[in-house]
Amino acid sequence: MSIVSQLDRLKDRLSSSDRMPVVFLGHGSPMNAIEDTAYSRGWSELGRSLPRPQAILVVSAHWMTHGSTLVDVSALPKTIHDFYGFPDELYAQQYPAKGDPALAREVVSLLASHHAQEDDTWGLDHGAWTVLKFLYPEADVPVFQLSIDMAADLPQHIEIGRALSALRDRGVLILGSGNVVHNLRAMRWGGQPQDFALEFDALFADRLEARDLAPLADRAGLGALLRMAHPSLDHYLPALTIAGASDARDSLSFMNNSIDLGTVSMRSFVFHA
Repeated sequence: MSIVSQLDRLKDRLSSSDRMPVVFLGHGSPMNAIEDTAYSRGWSELGRSLPRPQAILVVSAHWMTHGSTLVDVSALPKTIHDFYGFPDELYAQQYPAKGDPALAREVVSLLASHHAQEDDTWGLDHGAWTVLKFLYPEADVPVFQLSIDMAADLPQHIEIGRALSALRDRGVLILGSGNVVHNLRAMRWGGQPQDFALEFDALFADRLEARDLAPLADRAGLGALLRMAHPSLDHYLPALTIAGASDARDSLSFMNNSIDLGTVSMRSFVFHA
């Protein structure tokens, strides 16, 4: 199915939803923020289809912590250019959305069992703003980030999503940003998708459709395939959190179902009531 067809179906389903959807976007290269690509066009169209939220909580692959889950409580989160060797135009990009300190502090309480703490030093890293600029280009919706605890077991990231799911009924869009497959060491510039990338991407989509999340958080069961798909788990953990924030009432739609650079899955998904 083409990206346009996928988005048409999403628009039909999302427009009548009162309960906010949860969204995971494969963000890929930062260059998608300044180039006209199928991915950036897809994010723009998705933004026009989504219900307007009261606030956005972002779980990005690029805010990693160890032993705690931090919540950004800053009133004016800064735009972070956390990448190197890219064109000046990319470093000039700004996403001047306001934060939501009061809601962010509520999330700290909500995630107390996951060692949540307040933080006012972060902001919006490129896992957040490179997609938000297409979803909500006016930067007129309050937004704040949640870190990923790299020391937590995989099932705990699903549990964090479940704890956050209550926010969906309060007008909060929970947005994850990472990649279902992300192995930059094995990239092929302009090359065909590698077999392990196709295999892991298909396995993830199959288990997600079946609402069978336990195998996706089974590090031992996934074994070498997980290690090939994710030499580091940072881009995978937001996908688990977003999956955890869904429930049996939701419908699932995919978009951008492709492998970029041979080893980066751009697969994105939306759970909507």
